[in-house]
Amino acid sequence: MANGSRQAAWEFFGAELKRRREDQGLTQVELGTRVFVSGGYIGQFEQAIRKPQLDVAQRIDEVLETSGFFERTWRKLIDDTRYADYFAAVVELERTATKICEFAPTLVPGLLQTAEYTRAVTLASNPFVSEEYIQEKVAARVERTQLLAATPQPAYWAILHEHTVRIPVGGEAEMASQLEHIAELARQRRVLVQVLPTCVGAYPLMGRMVTLFEFEDAPPTAYTEAVYSGNLLDDPALVKRVQGTYDLLRAAALPPKASLSLIESAAEDFRRCAGTT
Repeated sequence: MANGSRQAAWEFFGAELKRRREDQGLTQVELGTRVFVSGGYIGQFEQAIRKPQLDVAQRIDEVLETSGFFERTWRKLIDDTRYADYFAAVVELERTATKICEFAPTLVPGLLQTAEYTRAVTLASNPFVSEEYIQEKVAARVERTQLLAATPQPAYWAILHEHTVRIPVGGEAEMASQLEHIAELARQRRVLVQVLPTCVGAYPLMGRMVTLFEFEDAPPTAYTEAVYSGNLLDDPALVKRVQGTYDLLRAAALPPKASLSLIESAAEDFRRCAGTT
C-alpha cells in the first residue's frame, strides 16, 4: 500500500473511531480510561496522528461493541505477514518517522543489515524451516533497509556495542561485508554510527536494545524488544526517561570518526581471517 493511500486509510480508521465513540456517548477521556490509554491518545488516533497497537484496537472493539471492526481494519492496514504482530507496528513507525535512534547491544539493527547477515541470523533462530521461509524473511529485511536510501530519509543514528562489531555472524567474509556496508553508509552521511567500546564496562540498558522514533506531527515513542515480544512505549514521561538514557549511551560511546575507524579496522580483520584481502 502506498504511503498516501495508507494515510488515507488511517484517517478513515480515525473518523470511524470518533463516530462510533460519539454514538456510544463517550468522551475521549472516558474511552481512553476503558482501554487503558489517555484521552489524548484517543484524540491522536482519531486524527490519524498516532496508530494504536493491536491490543488497544482489540479493547476498543470490546468497549464500543464493534464486532472486531477495529482489529480487522488494523490488521488490513498493517498487513505484512512477514512480521510478527508486535513488530509490524514498528515497521509502520519506521515509514513515518523523521528521526530514528537505535542502540544495539549484540546484533546489527535491521535497517543496517546486509542480506547475508539477515540470512545468518534468521537461520540461527530457525534451523528447521524451509528455504522459502528464509528467503521471505531476508526479502522483508532488505525491503526495510531501502528506507535509508529514500529521499527524504529519516535522520538515523545508531549506537552499536563493540560486541555487535566483533561477533562474526555468518562467518568472517559475511561479517566483513556487513561492516563495510555500515562504513559506506556512514561515509555517505546516510547514517551516523557510534560504537560503545567494551572497555566502558557497565553501561545503561545493559543487554537491551531500544529504538526511539520522532515524528513531524506526533509525539515521540520508544520500542524495546524481548524474547518473541516487543513493547511500544507511548507515555511521555517514560519516553523522556528512555531519551535521557540514550543520551548517556551517546556520551559513553566513541565519537563518530573514531567509531568509523574501529568498524573499518574490524572489517579488515575479518577479511584477513577469511583470506579474502
